[in-house]
Amino acid sequence: MHRFNEMMHSFELYLEDPDESNIHPSDIAYLLKKVRKKETKEAFLDLLEKIPHDVLGDVLLELPEKIKDEALEALSTEVLAGALGHLESDDATDLVQDIGDLDEDKSEAVVAHLDEEDREDIDKLRRYEEDQAGAWMQTELFDAKLEESVQEAIDRLRRLKAEGELENIYQLFLVDENQRLLAGISLEDLIVMDFKRTFKDVLAEEEYHFLSVEATDEIEEVAKMFEQYDLSVLAVVDWQGKLVGRITSDDIYDVIEEKATEQIYKLAGVDDDAEQEEKLYGVFKKRASWLGVNLITAILASIVIGVFDTTLAAFIPLAILMPIVASMGGNAGTQTLRVMVRQMALGDIDFENAKEAIYKEFLVALFNGLLFAIIVGFVAYFWFHVELLGVVIALAMIFNLLMAGLFGALIPLLLKRLDVDPAVGSTVLLTTVTDVLGFFSFLGLASVIL
Repeated sequence: MHRFNEMMHSFELYLEDPDESNIHPSDIAYLLKKVRKKETKEAFLDLLEKIPHDVLGDVLLELPEKIKDEALEALSTEVLAGALGHLESDDATDLVQDIGDLDEDKSEAVVAHLDEEDREDIDKLRRYEEDQAGAWMQTELFDAKLEESVQEAIDRLRRLKAEGELENIYQLFLVDENQRLLAGISLEDLIVMDFKRTFKDVLAEEEYHFLSVEATDEIEEVAKMFEQYDLSVLAVVDWQGKLVGRITSDDIYDVIEEKATEQIYKLAGVDDDAEQEEKLYGVFKKRASWLGVNLITAILASIVIGVFDTTLAAFIPLAILMPIVASMGGNAGTQTLRVMVRQMALGDIDFENAKEAIYKEFLVALFNGLLFAIIVGFVAYFWFHVELLGVVIALAMIFNLLMAGLFGALIPLLLKRLDVDPAVGSTVLLTTVTDVLGFFSFLGLASVIL
C-alpha cells in the first residue's frame, strides 16, 4: 500500500511538471493495474486519459493483456496514433497488432493517422511471421557510409538523440552505397578513434568483427546467439545482405520469457493462450481436456491393480506401501523430463548427443534407485516385520526409478522426432509409464515372492 501511495504521488507530480519527475512508464502501468483492481473501471479510464502521449505507448505495453485490452478499446484512434508516434518501430508494430486482435478496422484507422515513414516501418515489420527475426527488429538504427568521417557520424548521432529519433544505441553499422552491411563498431571503440579520419581509412587498418542474422531467421535461434555471444544488439539484414534493422537485448528478454512461460504451462498440461482468457469457460475447457487424458491414464493404472486384487486382499500391507513406488517413480521421472525438455529448448541436447544424455539420466536413476531401495526396504521391514516384503518393495523401487529415468529422457526425444512439441503431452505419457510399471512391478513381484 505504501508503494502505491508513493507512486501515485509521483504520478501527480509528473502530471504537474513532467520535467521535474522521473517516474518510469512501468511504474505508471503498476498504478493503472492497482487502480483497475481496487477501484472502478471509470477511475482506471480517468487515470489513463491523463497520461501524456509521449509515454502512453510504453505504459500500454507494460500492462497485463486483459487490462491492456480494456485500455485499447477505450482510447480513441487519435490518442492511440499519438502514442504510437512516440514508440520505436518494433514496439509500435506490437501495439498495432494488439489493437488489430480486438478491432481490425480500428487498427487500420490508427495506422492511417500515422505519418508516412511510421506507416512504412509498421507495414514492413507486419510482413514477417511472429517467429521470424524481422518481426522483432526495429528499423531505427545508427549507420554510416565509408566516406563519412568519425566526427560527422558522432555529430549526427548527437542530433538524432536530441530529436528523440534514436534510443538505446550500442553500435554504429557501416554500410556501402547499396546499404549492404560491412562492419559493426561499438560506441566504446568509436569514441577513441581519430575523429578526423573516415571510416574507409579506419577499416583499411583494422578489421571489426560483427554478427548479423537474416530477417527470416527464427527468433529462437537469434535468442541463442544473444546468449552464446553475450550480445547487446544484433544487425538484421535481408537476403541480399542489406541492413534493414536491429534487434536489441530487451526484445530478446521478452522472447526468452515468453518461451519459458509457454514451456511451464505445457508441462503442467495447461494452455498459455487459454490462461489469458477472460471467460471462465475457455480456461475450464482447456484444463478439462488434459484432466480427461489424465483420467484415462489413472484408469489404466487401476486396471493393473485390479489384475492383482487377490494378492492385495491376501496381504494388506501391499496396499499401504503401493503408492510409495508409483510416487517416487513419478517424481524421479518428472525431474528427468523437465531437465530434458529445458535443455532441448536451449539447444544443449539434440539427436546427435542424445545417447550421452540418456546414459547420464539412466545412471542417475540407477543410483537413486539403489539408495531409496535400501531406505524403503528397511522401512517396510521394520514397519510390518516381513523380510521378503522389504525385498519386494526394494526391487520394485529400483525397477521403477530406472524406467522413470529412461522414459523421462526418451519421451521428449521421441515426440521431437515426431515433430511434436516435447513439452506437450510428455507429463501425461510419463505418468502413465511410472504408474503402470510401478504398480505392475510391485504387485507382480509380491505375487511371486510373498
